[in-house]
Amino acid sequence: MQLVAKQGDAAPEKPLAFTADGLLRNPLLRETLQISARDLMAVYDIFPRVARLVASHQKWTLTQAAYALHLERDPSHPDSGVTAARLLKFMRETGGASRNTAAAFLSELLAYKLLRDVRGERTNKKVRPLEPTEVSESAMMRWFMSQMGTLDRLDGGRRLEHVEADTSVLGRTQPIAARMLLSDKNWSEPPEGVAIFVWTECGGLLLDDLMARPKSLTPVDGKVWLELNLAELANHYTISNTHVRRLFTKAQDTGFIGRSNDGSRGRFWMSAGLVDEYCRWQAIKLAALANAYERATDGAVRLAK
Repeated sequence: MQLVAKQGDAAPEKPLAFTADGLLRNPLLRETLQISARDLMAVYDIFPRVARLVASHQKWTLTQAAYALHLERDPSHPDSGVTAARLLKFMRETGGASRNTAAAFLSELLAYKLLRDVRGERTNKKVRPLEPTEVSESAMMRWFMSQMGTLDRLDGGRRLEHVEADTSVLGRTQPIAARMLLSDKNWSEPPEGVAIFVWTECGGLLLDDLMARPKSLTPVDGKVWLELNLAELANHYTISNTHVRRLFTKAQDTGFIGRSNDGSRGRFWMSAGLVDEYCRWQAIKLAALANAYERATDGAVRLAK
């Protein structure tokens, strides 16, 4: 794959077309985020191993960084692309992960056959160039298309149609978005309620699942009610009951989640604060993706004609 972005691409050359604050003012945002969360649940059903592997914020960050490095690979420079040293440098620049964490994550991706050696390009015994396997490529494209569809629902755009017609849009857009997000502390350091979930294994999946369940994310008397069975949740995502219950206990102790007082089993509420945090955090991600798409395509077919 040819070089599609440069490291400096995170610094915009003109004012950003999209902001998180602007997206938060969009009256369709909460409804659209629920649709997006349900779509991500569908991605999990298609790629469960990949989804579980990157369902903590740190591993999501590492995945996006590694994929950006892959897309930036220049075939004329064998040491470019994904290598342990280059991923570590990326993480060191953004504060995303330690040396040991980055190295262990690459080993995990190799073990699960989500990364592989680039054939015939190991000219230096100290450098091991890697590339995503077809499963990883498919999962990333599916995720990217879901995010483009989410943006289209917010502004009537035609990004998803564009990506379906020209899949190279992913290669031009993802590295820009990844560098924008990883350099933004508002994204890389999630707010308190969101952080309780996304800094744990599979926590990102669980949080999206919670947001997908209610009929609406508009709080009533400061709460959003939902039906939930913790044992079924653990079973669906192939994680331990102990992990799920510990996570929910922490969220309850800090007031972000609660149970019904009327004795109803499986009836929970999320606080307005947790929903607000989730919406703002997701708006940061969506704004970065929208701006990266603008830069990568010069705004092509963004708005419906």
